Amino acid sequence: MFDVASSEFLLVVLVALLVIGPKDLPKVLRVVGKWVGKARGVAAQFRSGFDEMVRQSELEELEKKWKAENERIMREHPADPRAEVIGDDNPPAQPELPMGAAPAAEAPTKP
Repeated sequence: MFDVASSEFLLVVLVALLVIGPKDLPKVLRVVGKWVGKARGVAAQFRSGFDEMVRQSELEELEKKWKAENERIMREHPADPRAEVIGDDNPPAQPELPMGAAPAAEAPTKP
């Protein structure tokens, strides 16, 4: 996140030691550590919320595309109106042949 060189870090430590003093420096570092931890927690929560919004947006976009594709397929291939009859789960029956009539033979296929 922050690019701090070792010389810059040493300078900050020396200034803190001179300004705060060696007695109170551990207390100050503890407080700074707590604040940094809270800031990281807030940043992580913000990042996860943002990721969730992006994921939700992508799902909505995919749902719209799926719906449009489904409508296009349904327009190109309309459903069989006979299949929409309630309770008609069976395919249409073959026409009954008169008594004594044999079904037509299939044409031989060439190998």
